[in-house]
Amino acid sequence: QVQLVESGGGLVQAGGSLRLSCTTSGLIFSMNTMEWYRQASGKQRDLVATIPIVGTTNYADSVKGRFTISRDNAKNTVYLQMSSLKPEDTATYYCSAARWGTRYWGRGTQVTVSP
Repeated sequence: QVQLVESGGGLVQAGGSLRLSCTTSGLIFSMNTMEWYRQASGKQRDLVATIPIVGTTNYADSVKGRFTISRDNAKNTVYLQMSSLKPEDTATYYCSAARWGTRYWGRGTQVTVSP
């Protein structure tokens, strides 16, 4: 069974940092594009960052320069390093794996940034 489990969320003050982790099982991690999405209350789920099998990472304009996505294929884990956090970053953050039209989701981890 495919599982994606996020961790590392929490409450942080504006300007602070958090590192989110997503550990996967049941899939060939190295053959999947890994992504982080976020969804704020009353809003749609938006793509935050992408790290492909090979190639360059991509970021939403709103987080570019502040967030860094990385992956460790040996650990089947993708990370999102978040710095200079802003209240508008408050959301539930979801990890997702995609390959050949199939997408899997984690349950999400809450990030709350106070003013």
